Amino acid sequence: MQLQEILTAEIKKAVQSIFDANLETVEFQATRKDFEGDITVVVFPMLRTVKGNPVQIGESIGAYLVDNVEEVSKFNVVKGFLNLVLSDAYYLNFFSNVSDFSSFGKQPQGKDAVLVEYSSPNTNKPLHLGHIRNILLGYSVAEILKASGKKTYKTQIINDRGIHICKSMLAWQRYGDGETPESSDLKGDKLVGNYYVRFDKEYKKEVSDLQASGKTEDEAKAEAPILKEAQQMLQKWEKGDDEVVALWKKMNGWVYDGFEKTYDALGVDFDSYYYESNTYLLGKDNIEEGLKKGVFFKKEDGSVWCDLTDEGLDEKLVLRADGTAVYMTQDIGTAIQRIKDHPDANGMIYTVGNEQDYHFKVLFLILKKLGYSWAENLYHLSYGMVDLPSGKMKSREGTVVDADDLITEMAQTAGNISEELGKIDDFTQEEKQALYKTIGLGALKYYILKVDPKKRILFNPEESVDFQGNTGPFIQYTYARIQSILRKANSVSGSIDSKAITLHEKEKGLLKQLQIFPETIQLAAENYSPALIANYTYDLVKEFNSFYQNVSILGADHEVEIQFRVQLADAVAKVIKTGFELLGIDVPERM
Repeated sequence: MQLQEILTAEIKKAVQSIFDANLETVEFQATRKDFEGDITVVVFPMLRTVKGNPVQIGESIGAYLVDNVEEVSKFNVVKGFLNLVLSDAYYLNFFSNVSDFSSFGKQPQGKDAVLVEYSSPNTNKPLHLGHIRNILLGYSVAEILKASGKKTYKTQIINDRGIHICKSMLAWQRYGDGETPESSDLKGDKLVGNYYVRFDKEYKKEVSDLQASGKTEDEAKAEAPILKEAQQMLQKWEKGDDEVVALWKKMNGWVYDGFEKTYDALGVDFDSYYYESNTYLLGKDNIEEGLKKGVFFKKEDGSVWCDLTDEGLDEKLVLRADGTAVYMTQDIGTAIQRIKDHPDANGMIYTVGNEQDYHFKVLFLILKKLGYSWAENLYHLSYGMVDLPSGKMKSREGTVVDADDLITEMAQTAGNISEELGKIDDFTQEEKQALYKTIGLGALKYYILKVDPKKRILFNPEESVDFQGNTGPFIQYTYARIQSILRKANSVSGSIDSKAITLHEKEKGLLKQLQIFPETIQLAAENYSPALIANYTYDLVKEFNSFYQNVSILGADHEVEIQFRVQLADAVAKVIKTGFELLGIDVPERM
C-alpha cells in the first residue's frame, strides 16, 4: 500500500475517533523546505466536516498518528498545515524492499502499443541541429513510454519525393561529373545536400539575370530555366520515367546510408520506416469513404473539403479539384495504414515542430470524424526551434549546423576540457576517445532534453560541456565518482540490520529522492516530457553530492553504516544510469 493510502485511512480513523465525523477525502502536498517534515496534510478542507480551529484539529490528528502509525515519528502544525516527519523505519523498509535498483521504476510492458514518429527528414540535405532536437525528443519519449509500461514502436516517414530532391538531382546531373560518396569521401547525405545548395546558388543567379532583363521578381522566380527543368524532372518521376527514377533511387540510396551513420552516432534506432514515395497516394480511398459518411463535402469545382468551423477552425481542403492529393490526404492515409501495420497500436505520437500545430489539430479532428477510436489517442509532440548564438539556420544557403559536425565538435570540446582537468592521464588513447564521445554526446543530449519541449532553445555548445551545474557531464562525473567509491568498497551486497541504523538527514534526503523515481517516470510519460527525467536526475545528483560532502561513506564509524552507505550510493548510481538511459545518454565508469 502507498504511503498516502496508509495515511488517508489512518487520518479518517483519527477524525472518526476524535471528532466523531466521517472524512471523505484527505489532501496532501509536499512539505515546504523551510519547515520540518516529509509530507504535509492540508487541514483547511476538513473544516467542511470538522468544526473547530484548524491548528487544534491538526495537533489532535498529529498526536493520534504518532501514537498509532509506525510510519510517523513526529509532527508540527503551521497554521492549517500538518507537517508529518516520517520514521527512519519507513525509509529503510522502502530501501530494503527494492530488489534491484537497476530496474527500479520500470513497469513491464502492457498489451496496448503506441507508435512514436520522429526524425522524418527530407532526402535533399543532411540532418542538422533542428533534426537533432526532434530525434532526441522522439527517441527519449519512446523509451520513457516503454518504461512506464507501454509497448512502443519507433517509426519515421522519409520525405523522399517532390521538387526538393529533384533540385539536388538536377544540380548533380549538371555539375556533378559523376561524383559519388566514395569518390568524394563524403557521406551520401552531405554530397546530395551540397548539390541542393548548388541548385539554389544557380537559381538565384538566373533570377538575378532575368530581373536585370526587365522581369519582375515574381516573374523571374517562376521563369528561371533551372527551376522549370526541375519541375519537368518531377513530372517525369511521377510518370515513372526509367532514367529519372534510376537517378532518384541512386541519390536517395546515398542519403539513406548517410542518415543511418548519423543515427548510429547518435545512438538512436527505429522499428519501421515509411517513405513518402510509397504513401503519397494513400488517403484517397478514405476521402471517398468520408464523402459517403458526410464527413467531407464537394464544392462546385469538384474539390473535397472538411468543414471544421464548429470546432473553431476553418474549412480544410482534402482533395484538389483535379483529384490530386494534398499533404492532409496523405497524412490521413498514412495514419490509417500504420494502425493496420501495427494492429496492437492504439495511438500515435508525432514529433514535429510547433509550426505544424494547426496541421495536427486538423488531422486529429478529421480522423476522429472518420470514426477511428484510436484517434482519441493521437498526440502532437510539438517543440520549439533551436537557435544559435549566431542566429537562424538556413538549409538552402548551407548555413545549417550539420549534425555530424556537431557530434564531432562536442567530442572535441569534451576532450579539451577533460585534458585540462587532468584526471585521465592513465587512459589509453582509445579509452580517451571513447570517453570524449560519451561526454560530448551526453552534454548535447542533456542540454536539449532538460528543456521543456514546447520552449525554444538557445544552444550553446561550450556551456553544455561545463562540468558544473545542470549539465550532462556534471551528472556523468557524479556517476563515475560513485563507481570509484564502489571499487574501493569491499562489498556492495549483503542484508542490513535496519534497526542498527539511525538515518542522517542527508541519507533521508537521498532516500526521499530515490522514492519518487517511479512516479517521475509515469509523470514524464503522461506529459511526453524528457525534461522531467533530466531534471529529476540532476536533483538526485545534487542530493547525492550534498550527502557525499556531509557524510563519510567508507570512513563511517561502524561497519553497518559503511555497508548501508555503499549500498545507498550504488542505488543512486543505478537510478542515474536508468534515468540517463531514458534520455539516450551513456554514463562512463571512469572520467
